[in-house]
Amino acid sequence: MPRTRSAAKQARASQRRQLHNKSIKSKIHTLERKFLALIDAKKAAEATAALRDLTSALDKAAKSKVVHRNLAARKKSRLAARIKALAPGKTEQGSGGVVK
Repeated sequence: MPRTRSAAKQARASQRRQLHNKSIKSKIHTLERKFLALIDAKKAAEATAALRDLTSALDKAAKSKVVHRNLAARKKSRLAARIKALAPGKTEQGSGGVVK
């Protein structure tokens, strides 16, 4: 239990922020699952559009500090690599990285 009125108010605000952040993270996870399903189905054009939406959501979440900016950058990089690997006739030469 909070001891002061200000602590009680802070606890209420924290709960509101937690709900707001949870909804944003849930949206990001949903967009990521849709993107990965399109990648598995080898639908490059639709996956590119899904990546655009997911990238936008990650950038907005990082801007409002719901997720760390490095997490957003890392996810965007790894998902873009999956799209690149899906493209026909493209090989990963000289990148040194592993594409999953």
